[in-house]
Amino acid sequence: MDPRGFTALIEWEEIVQIRSRDLHSPCFRVWIGQTGLWCSRGIILAKKRTVHACQSCGAQHPQWHGRCPDCGAWDSLVEETYVATPSSATAPGVKGFGSPGRPSAGLAALVPAADDQKPRRLSEISPEANPRLASGSKELDRVLGGGFVPGSVVLLGGDPGIGKSTLALQVAGRLAASGQSVLYVSGEESGEQIRLRAERLPGLGGALQILTATRVEALAEPWRDLAPSLVVVDSIQTIQTDSVESAAGSVAQVRESASQLAATAKRAGSILLLVGHVTKDGSLAGPRVLEHLVDVVLTFEGDRAHAFRLLRASKNRFGSTEEIGVYKMASHGLEAVENPSEHFLEERSTRAPGSCVVPLLEGSRPMLVELQALVAPAPYGTPRRTTLGLEDARVALLLAVLERRSSIDMLSQDVYAKAAGGVRVAEPAADLGIALAIASSRLDLAVPADTAAIGEVGLAGEVRRVSRVDVRLAEAGRLGFRRLLVPAVCAREMVSRRKKGRSPTAKNDCELVPIEEVAQAIDWLRENGRASEQDGRS
Repeated sequence: MDPRGFTALIEWEEIVQIRSRDLHSPCFRVWIGQTGLWCSRGIILAKKRTVHACQSCGAQHPQWHGRCPDCGAWDSLVEETYVATPSSATAPGVKGFGSPGRPSAGLAALVPAADDQKPRRLSEISPEANPRLASGSKELDRVLGGGFVPGSVVLLGGDPGIGKSTLALQVAGRLAASGQSVLYVSGEESGEQIRLRAERLPGLGGALQILTATRVEALAEPWRDLAPSLVVVDSIQTIQTDSVESAAGSVAQVRESASQLAATAKRAGSILLLVGHVTKDGSLAGPRVLEHLVDVVLTFEGDRAHAFRLLRASKNRFGSTEEIGVYKMASHGLEAVENPSEHFLEERSTRAPGSCVVPLLEGSRPMLVELQALVAPAPYGTPRRTTLGLEDARVALLLAVLERRSSIDMLSQDVYAKAAGGVRVAEPAADLGIALAIASSRLDLAVPADTAAIGEVGLAGEVRRVSRVDVRLAEAGRLGFRRLLVPAVCAREMVSRRKKGRSPTAKNDCELVPIEEVAQAIDWLRENGRASEQDGRS
């Protein structure tokens, strides 16, 4: 070995100066500070380090605790073992520095860089140098902000069986069929199983490269040889790296594997799509740092009992997080739904009380959703409040407002409220629609079939303004609605804008009914609502 290289290493660690003749002593043994390593006769001896990592937040602690001191989760600490190796590259002439048989820099060191990685002025970087890559799915492109950005890392999460792998396989297959080099890495299925699943998905072709592997290091050679535009890893919880001695899916494995994959994707300029599992509370499994490593976090939502699926972005460095994509699960895979309002309302009941249509706004897309409520006497004295697709606290607040501000008895009634079609409604603009649906069921008066409602309800019973009423109005009018209950302030603004010519009246715009307070909306329902009849379908 080169004594100068070893001496330089010791000096860098600020320990002692080692004379070259000491290196040949059989008893020579020195502790290298900050690295946790012993060095004997020029050979670095790795030392294992044991920590207790929290499965919820990823925090590491030297000893076990029943409750994580950082996030407060109970019984979430598990023992994990690391091989303590310096993070820098192999020192010149020193054997054993890092993991044996590969550089300690990880997977990224084995894949050639897409450029020279030199500093450049911001003005010298052309925004058109790396144009977005269309995914082949309009709904996914809408959520991403126009397509994949080269070198980006996208994390796709969702409940088991919701369609994550199907969406990833469809996107990978379509890009491969269009001539792009795509590598699909599966740690959950064999190649034969993927082939069987691909046979029912149209338009995939046979150019997609399939790799069944569970080790990060196994991706180095295919990544280097294929130079793929897109790499899909399904799923990140099944991938592990040799640099961490713990089971696949643990916090340490997920963090280290994702870190190496992300660094490699950015170095090579490839798009990396990671498929991730979620926990029972709906959050992505693994450490919180996983969401910080990636550029885009997508969530696939929906009820497996329903055909519709919603794709949302909770984080997007290259676009808006307000957009939403709608899919429909069919026998031949996922279908993009370009007009979700028609699908959500195609089975709407038009005669039964307890139903109200609300024009919601998801990003730039208006979407009409039916809200349903059923009010019945409480047989056991204590009323029940059950919701599906709606926030429990919001429904409880609206029940209190109805009881206090509109003189409708709700304290002795069981209330069941839901959003039809498996949709989750969180926009405050749906308050007036929820209140009307509950009041409609309680008064046994059906909201007219050509009427929709929008508005936020305050604790004083006032109906507050909502954004972009003109877009909601146009969507409601396009689907045949002739009347829209809106906050009075929004109605006045719309009338003023029309008089000034800023918002011309479209042919399919519907009538605006200004509502000041929720009690006024209930009075309107009493005057215009229809008494309960035999249920019918529109």
